[in-house]
Amino acid sequence: MKKAYPIPTDTAASQASASDPQNSAWVSANAGSGKTHVLAQRVIRLLLRGTDPSKILCLTYTRAAAANMSNRVFSTLSEWTVLSDVELAASIEALDGRQPDRETMHRARRLFAEALETPGGLKIQTIHAFCESVLHQFPLEANIPAHFEMLDPQMEASLFAAARRDMISGTAAGNAGLTEAFATILERGGEHGLDALLAEIVRKRDGLRGFIAAAGGDGFR
Repeated sequence: MKKAYPIPTDTAASQASASDPQNSAWVSANAGSGKTHVLAQRVIRLLLRGTDPSKILCLTYTRAAAANMSNRVFSTLSEWTVLSDVELAASIEALDGRQPDRETMHRARRLFAEALETPGGLKIQTIHAFCESVLHQFPLEANIPAHFEMLDPQMEASLFAAARRDMISGTAAGNAGLTEAFATILERGGEHGLDALLAEIVRKRDGLRGFIAAAGGDGFR
């Protein structure tokens, strides 16, 4: 079992200030120092003060972080539905820094249901998922197909394997240019480093494409 360490008074005060919806805050801290806690508390305080759940947007870099924050928010809101009045009042005061009135207490007990019933759910998502949702809403403006799909790691691995097979098949078929390129790749990466080198080429494809174009286009060798 992890030992719980008390939060220093000045740190707790800074976290409370950063989670206050009336303050505009930039939080910079080391991993595990409480950034997700502060963000989750800020979301809960926004909801407690009457903000429509559909008007709140939280963006993170990873799915794990988004899931962690969502779990923290819903864990607190669900707990509030079953606490006694005395316990609920103490929990809200510890969070918001002031004694709640009856209306606030009543709202706190409804927040879990309201968050669950919000169309599309409480928006705690990765920045990639947010951008994808915007593009799906405005495909014409973005000049992209309306029913596009995002490339996930599994699809990327499958396409990469297919491209590798096509390259090797082209070499076997006697494509002189491809044979020369394949020999160069093997020379650089070796038999066991081939996949790693090809993966690096894929990751840096935009820069490589620009370099080839600047050096004379597809005919460059």
